[in-house]
Amino acid sequence: MSAAPRTLLEKLWHAHEVLRREDGTSLLWVDRHLLHEGSHHAFAKLAARGLPVAVPEQTFAVVDHYAPTRNREKGGATPEIRSMITRLKENAARHKIRLFDLMDPDQGIVHVIGPEQGLTLPGLTINCGDSHTSTHGAFGALAFGIGATEVAHVLATQTIWQARPKTLRLRFDGALGPGVGAKDMALAWIARFGADAARGHAIEYTGAAVLGLSMEGRMTLCNLSIEGGAKLGLVAPDETTFAYLKDRPYAPQGGGWDKACTDWAALPSDPEAAFDREESLDCAQIAPVVTWGTRPDQAIPVTGNLPRGEGGEVNSALTYMGLEAGRPIAGLPVDQVFIGSCTNGRIEDLRAAAAVLAGRAAKVPGQVSPGSARVKAQAEQEGLDRIFTAAGLDWTGAGCAMCVGMNGDLVAPGARCASTTNRNFKGRQGPGARTHLMSPAMVAAAAVTGEITDVRPLLAGRAVA
Repeated sequence: MSAAPRTLLEKLWHAHEVLRREDGTSLLWVDRHLLHEGSHHAFAKLAARGLPVAVPEQTFAVVDHYAPTRNREKGGATPEIRSMITRLKENAARHKIRLFDLMDPDQGIVHVIGPEQGLTLPGLTINCGDSHTSTHGAFGALAFGIGATEVAHVLATQTIWQARPKTLRLRFDGALGPGVGAKDMALAWIARFGADAARGHAIEYTGAAVLGLSMEGRMTLCNLSIEGGAKLGLVAPDETTFAYLKDRPYAPQGGGWDKACTDWAALPSDPEAAFDREESLDCAQIAPVVTWGTRPDQAIPVTGNLPRGEGGEVNSALTYMGLEAGRPIAGLPVDQVFIGSCTNGRIEDLRAAAAVLAGRAAKVPGQVSPGSARVKAQAEQEGLDRIFTAAGLDWTGAGCAMCVGMNGDLVAPGARCASTTNRNFKGRQGPGARTHLMSPAMVAAAAVTGEITDVRPLLAGRAVA
């Protein structure tokens, strides 16, 4: 008798389930545990109980959230920041954990260097004390963020207790238009269905448009899964996945590579597998998207108008953002721009922005922070840094930078920032900051016009990566 058809999530869950309690909660084995500076609370819990790290060789630490992007040799923008970085270094040394330190040539944002190092592989469970761990699901990995107490549990046991989420298949039908990419796909579905629409679900992204994305585009899509309430996002591994991973430092080598590809090829959901819920979007209807409010689902096409008369939450967001109900979003002046983050700090993101900026001058100041030291080096080899600096933008070091406003890179109170980041919450980029999320190409368009602008006319006749 043949086995019942299973989804990708079900296959991943079954492969890592150590045991299941009577209430249905599973104890899962963790293949990769990624840490950043915020892990000091978890290490303190271990120290209080005299516990070692259970499997240090499957644990990797990264300096990213507090990493200074300027004057890196000083070790941090403030004494408090320097202390956070030092504590991570001390904990990693004490427990013999591989640390991608501030001056490491492979340093970068944890969700950027995991894939580029080949630490992220199809079929693995991956945890990190950061909500955007969902990024790694682009490879067909079971990846989700965890809290400080859970980080301590994984450090001590290499396992985690979890209730299996429901499954949601989100299909993108048709082809994307020029100037429209993965960031627009993500913001479009979140705006349509809502910030809590996928709560309690694991999203599997499917459809021709998803299959047509590069791995970097798939990472952007999965990165934003949690902004629609999902536990995690998934894309089934395929030849695009394998081509990206081949010869990465931590990827299988030699005969192990061939076996791994055979195993990974069996991971996609079976054709007859049943999902708890299914939704779809028509890619022909997706234009470049911009957030206007203080939640990721408060977003509209760049051709649209701001909402009016929709209640207290909308009016509160408009007031905080200093916006007038009913007016077009296009033409709204911005004060500065930011290109980077774990959502859009990869080489293809920088190429897309450079395609718009080449030969043009920015009308507002801005920062471009690559997602890793490797991305920085590659961008400089390709001359992208010279395009950014010639336009008048700052080219800085790798790290979370202006995404989180905790490392010295801030948006001033009341200032309006066109940003490639993942959250537009009040104060996310600094106290009183006003954040508009959009794609790298759209941020570049805002830089050269000084206002929120439809990038598509600016791309006419230009090659975009």
